[in-house]
Amino acid sequence: MCLANGDGGTLLVGVEDDRRVTGSRPRHEAGVTDPDRVKALIANNTEPPLRVDIDLVQIDGVTVTAITVGNEPRVVGTRDARYMRRALGGDGRPACIPFHAHEMLAHQIERGAVDYAALEIPEAGWDDLDPLEFERLRRLIQESGVRGDSDLAKLADVEIAKALGVVVANGEIRAIRAGALLLFGREAAIRRFLPTHEVAFQVLSGTDVEVNDFFHWPLFRVADELLGRFRARNTEEEIQVGLLRIGIPAYPEASYREAIANALVHRDYTRRGAVHVQWSEASLEISNPGGLPAGVTVRNLLVAPPRPRNPILADAFKRAGLVERTGRGVNRIFEGQLRYGRGAPDYSRTTSDDVVVVLSGGHANLPLTRYVAEQAQAGRPLSLEALIVVDELERERRVSTARAAELLQRDEASARAQLNHMVDRGLLEARGEARGRTYHLSAAAYRAIGEDAGYVRVHGFEPLQQEQMVMSYVDAHGRITRREAADLCQVAPRQARSVLKRLADRGELRLVGERRAAFYERPR
Repeated sequence: MCLANGDGGTLLVGVEDDRRVTGSRPRHEAGVTDPDRVKALIANNTEPPLRVDIDLVQIDGVTVTAITVGNEPRVVGTRDARYMRRALGGDGRPACIPFHAHEMLAHQIERGAVDYAALEIPEAGWDDLDPLEFERLRRLIQESGVRGDSDLAKLADVEIAKALGVVVANGEIRAIRAGALLLFGREAAIRRFLPTHEVAFQVLSGTDVEVNDFFHWPLFRVADELLGRFRARNTEEEIQVGLLRIGIPAYPEASYREAIANALVHRDYTRRGAVHVQWSEASLEISNPGGLPAGVTVRNLLVAPPRPRNPILADAFKRAGLVERTGRGVNRIFEGQLRYGRGAPDYSRTTSDDVVVVLSGGHANLPLTRYVAEQAQAGRPLSLEALIVVDELERERRVSTARAAELLQRDEASARAQLNHMVDRGLLEARGEARGRTYHLSAAAYRAIGEDAGYVRVHGFEPLQQEQMVMSYVDAHGRITRREAADLCQVAPRQARSVLKRLADRGELRLVGERRAAFYERPR
């Protein structure tokens, strides 16, 4: 039960807390344990019945019973109505702790078993909804063009509420759902029925807080307000690309809109705490209560299937034209930042309790921005994957296939295909072979971003750097093998042999031994 209400896992019966393998005693006749009967025992004593997988594993002559439990979307209790969950206890060790009612609701919402916006609010009525907010939705749809649902805008207020699924109706309105209040509610009704909903807009100047405003408004209204404040503060500079002048904003509006929408739509409304927008000189930080939805992590944000915590709200924002209908809003945040030379958004401070995204500000990388714009103007726009790689190379000079896979959040085969496609386009050049292969910007790319010397540094000095690394290794360890040189320099063994041979030909090293036993050392 604890594992099912936590993140799932495997319970090892017959292994002690100190990892000693003592074995599990036989549970049934003839000195054996019948896995099917254990499964039935667990199902009969849990509500709803919990399905598990059981394996009997032989270790050092004793049997360990491994019971594997999934991460259940529904809350699981015992037949005598006990509810616990697996979590870290006060001493930092895993433990079974009480599972409180509000945590159960958050658990089911996070795993998609319950939509918070679909919960009925018995005391709320139609008069708690503001007609002006329905009109605001119609305006948003009209302004969004093809992104919005134009048919929705033609409906009457009641029909809009029914179409969005935020009321319970059988001809007449029978109940108001939380989603209706979140989207169209009057401020007084939101404060009364949904006290956890709050949005803060703060402007920081050093340690001073210049603006510190809090809102308990419906979501379309607060999104409108936050966008208006953004546009009033967002500065812009221009660059010339051919005959065109392109504006470079301090923060890309597309990135901001998607980040705000994500925070409002995907926050955990069962938790207290505000959605925070903090504007400072160097960065724009947006955070919301509730971690990433189940199955989504910081390491798979770009590739994970869309998993809205509040599907009704996500659908409403899509139909209003406020977010991408494809559900790839995070990709828009990354693309907006990288296309304007701002660096990728930073999600590193995200925890299981809060999602935090930081958009970097300050001076844009104008040469890189110009290069990206020129590629688009020439009919060769850079994809998001290419932008991520170029951004990394502009800072780090080289990238391996493994590092590219980490950045693109894909497997190495997909990352290698992307890198080779960029080589074919003339954006990159490859160095080395097999696992030692690395990639760097091409001479044309360095020339386009105004760093002609950068190509020489990354390409021309490499042999000298490799030789210096090898000599430092020999001085430290007395000798070096070809395999060690390949690992050290991150090159293929054949290239490592060339480096060692050059040093040997100049008399700086001497070869000792043959074949597998060969190594290089300083001459005596």
